[in-house]
Amino acid sequence: MFHRHARAACVGAVTVGALVLTALQGASAATPAPAARSAAVTLAVSAVQPDVLRAMQRDLGLTGAEARVRLANEAEAGATAALLRQRLGGSFAGAWVEGDVSSVLTVATTRAADAAAIRASGAEADVVTHGLAQLDRTKAALDRAARTTATTGVPVWYVDVRTNSVVVGAADRAAATALVARVGEADRSRIRVVPTRERPRPLYDIRGGDAYYMGGSGRCSVGFAITRGTQAGFATAGHCGRAGTTTTGYNQVAQGSFQASTFPGRDTAWVATNTNWTATPHVKGAGGANVQVTGSVQQPVGASVCRSGSTTGWHCGTIQQHNTSVTYPEGTISGVTRTSVCAEPGDSGGSYISGTQAQGVTSGGSGDCRSGGTTYHQPINPLLQAYGLTLRTTTDPDDPGDPGEPGGTWAAGTVYRAGDQVTYGGATYRCLQGHQAQAGWEPPNVPALWQRG
Repeated sequence: MFHRHARAACVGAVTVGALVLTALQGASAATPAPAARSAAVTLAVSAVQPDVLRAMQRDLGLTGAEARVRLANEAEAGATAALLRQRLGGSFAGAWVEGDVSSVLTVATTRAADAAAIRASGAEADVVTHGLAQLDRTKAALDRAARTTATTGVPVWYVDVRTNSVVVGAADRAAATALVARVGEADRSRIRVVPTRERPRPLYDIRGGDAYYMGGSGRCSVGFAITRGTQAGFATAGHCGRAGTTTTGYNQVAQGSFQASTFPGRDTAWVATNTNWTATPHVKGAGGANVQVTGSVQQPVGASVCRSGSTTGWHCGTIQQHNTSVTYPEGTISGVTRTSVCAEPGDSGGSYISGTQAQGVTSGGSGDCRSGGTTYHQPINPLLQAYGLTLRTTTDPDDPGDPGEPGGTWAAGTVYRAGDQVTYGGATYRCLQGHQAQAGWEPPNVPALWQRG
């Protein structure tokens, strides 16, 4: 059963988060861990700029101090949850944060014997029936069934770790029942069908703002600046253009062209720009201010996330579910993240960022920024990996310390998923949180991202 927890004091929350991370690191390695930065430092929480904090205050009802505490708590909670996921193995059933400042981390498991270790880490334990791997398989079964079943009355389905189920949102109950009937009995036992009024659509019919224009067919928003070798460009949504579609910038100056695009199925694309355009490690904040991008560590369910788009600017909300499938008029998109951030036509392709960590590019949604809505973003790390792109990030201002002896299979620019193994300096490390590697994030320096094994 999902349970709620009371809000903790701000200062206490930060202290507990730091202690939890230290305790887990000590328990996970036989040899002493090197002096290393905390998760909050690794994810550059202190570098979060005022525009982001102000948007969090407006949309999440926080003070400036609470916004900073929340981001620090979410960074530490993500690292703690990742370590627990490795320790629990197949019994891990998901994790999420709660509270105004994300002061409570809950980790779910299918083994009651795991509860003591979870609580010893400082997290709340929730003993449930289905492991996350089982729920992911059920979600994948629905994705396969959707290829041969009409889904116009089934706008969304996703893994919901809070309720330990796969939720199917039904605008048309009969259509949802038909989709669920196409999967096996064991999968059906993990599915909940709930009514929904969502009518998601891609958000590319834009008006004004800092946008780019696609070959005379409309306008979208830039996501994140990238490079591919010496070629500069940006990541964006696939529904904005096809390979070969030319683009002009916000100033109507020739910009570049789409190099690759996937839609439906996924909603990913990248544009190569000409030499008049320079990739910068920023996204546009309120009033045109630059907001830093320092990495691409995916944040957990319940974490805060903000979006920049050419129509509605800065808005914030929370991550509701990862591993979501959503049905648009053009077809089904899988693997997106569902959020409570509002968006409107023209925001498509724009940036989702949590603190200073890139999360994804705007795909679509329902509602608007006057009455509220639900939106979906295409996670950035799979997009980078699919096209061989490198996210443009700011130089880490902190001294990364001694990374140890170089050499091994770890390489900057590689997108790593949780569970991947690398070698560095003669030691083996296991990835804890998905991210794109960069200089300064060598495995010995960032135990929030890598566990020595």
